[in-house]
Amino acid sequence: MLHTISLPYVISGFGVGLLVGTTGVGGGSLMTPLLVLLFGVEPVTAVGTDLLFASLTKTGGSVIHGLNRTLDWRIVARLAAGSVPAAILTLVGLYYFRAHGGAANALVTKGLAVALLLTAASLLMRRWLIAAYAKRVGNLAPRATARLTVLTGAVLGFLVPLTSVGAGALGVTALILLYPELPVRRIVGSDIAHAVPLTLVAGIGHWLQGNVNFALLSMLLLGSLPGIVAGSFLVPRVPEPALRTLIALVLVLVSANVLRS
Repeated sequence: MLHTISLPYVISGFGVGLLVGTTGVGGGSLMTPLLVLLFGVEPVTAVGTDLLFASLTKTGGSVIHGLNRTLDWRIVARLAAGSVPAAILTLVGLYYFRAHGGAANALVTKGLAVALLLTAASLLMRRWLIAAYAKRVGNLAPRATARLTVLTGAVLGFLVPLTSVGAGALGVTALILLYPELPVRRIVGSDIAHAVPLTLVAGIGHWLQGNVNFALLSMLLLGSLPGIVAGSFLVPRVPEPALRTLIALVLVLVSANVLRS
């Protein structure tokens, strides 16, 4: 029963919150596989619970970025225009698979492994991708940038409801390529703000399908909120590039274990 192992859930929430507060990476990328591999939570339930967890934690981050004027609502609107419809379609597909043969867990497991590898690649190869993109593509026309931002949102709208992974590292990497003139802090703020409606819509969709464990959600929040605060104080003292590389390598190993589970 959940109440007999509440402390491990709280500690896990704190650890993931600490990483998120320090690097901005690690929410869905680590929380969902942690729930599946360490605690044996059903993959669909792990994704649904983590999505509501993300929507609640990132709401606070969005408020802070809004007050600091470090987000771009134009980018948020473009991403949401692609992600929200794609998320709804993905949820309908998950409902179909769950209602016909119970294949939803297998689909989520495979999608999770792929999303983890993509996230790891974006962390390890971000500088190379930015340099190669700037050399070969450069600045796009405003209309092309707008269309590709909506397309980016659609890709995230497919990945996030299916795996709860992608709204962070993948979204930031894509936005850095599309908006090289913007300061990184505004890109990060915009990505966090966009994650709120995306994870909320996806989380509600999973909730309506019975894929959310609210007792588990409360335990994760109990640990993660202090962890995020603690991580924010550690930012100046932690070598972020090294930590991001470590997270990427962990994600590769986790992806392999998810495929074997």
